[in-house]
Amino acid sequence: MNILKTVLFSSIFLLSFSTTQAQESTDEDDQLSLNSGSIDNQFEYVIQKSNNYQDYKVIKRAWLYTLKSHTLDSLKAVHKELADTQVVVDSQAVEIASLKSNLNNTQETLDATNLEKDSMSLFGIQMSKGNYSTLLWSIIGGLLAFLLFFIYKFNNSNTVTKQAKQALAETEEEFEEHRRNALEREQKVRRQLQDEINKQKNG
Repeated sequence: MNILKTVLFSSIFLLSFSTTQAQESTDEDDQLSLNSGSIDNQFEYVIQKSNNYQDYKVIKRAWLYTLKSHTLDSLKAVHKELADTQVVVDSQAVEIASLKSNLNNTQETLDATNLEKDSMSLFGIQMSKGNYSTLLWSIIGGLLAFLLFFIYKFNNSNTVTKQAKQALAETEEEFEEHRRNALEREQKVRRQLQDEINKQKNG
């Protein structure tokens, strides 16, 4: 409705402005006429050409009918222009409504696209890229910590295994040394026993 009022006022203003411009552009020497020129010029012609009677103007009836006809024609032209303008306004209103609807649909599509672009899917769950990145780095950090712990436990077990092997080697070495000593003592005792037996035989 506001658009219609604006267009109507604009049309009337432009019509008045064009009439004023036409008046200003006409030289003072131009002859006024009842059958040509603007409505204002035709009224001026009737006023100037009418006879004076006291404080009144005596106007020919034919002039009044002619002026009435020209005025009605001008009003019809204005009404037609206003009707055409109203058709244009209605058409533009429909087009604006359609454009607004398309703009809303486009904005919704753009918002959905931006949301999809800024989010990631993990196990069927949509989450923002920030949360996805945080979760991913948390998983990587957890796996790295587990790997470091595994390496630590492996190195610790390896050290314990080496110590156990070293202790076993030392024990085996001590056992072998003890076995050799025992064997030497046994051989020594046998020789002494054999010597004693030989002495007894000789004696």
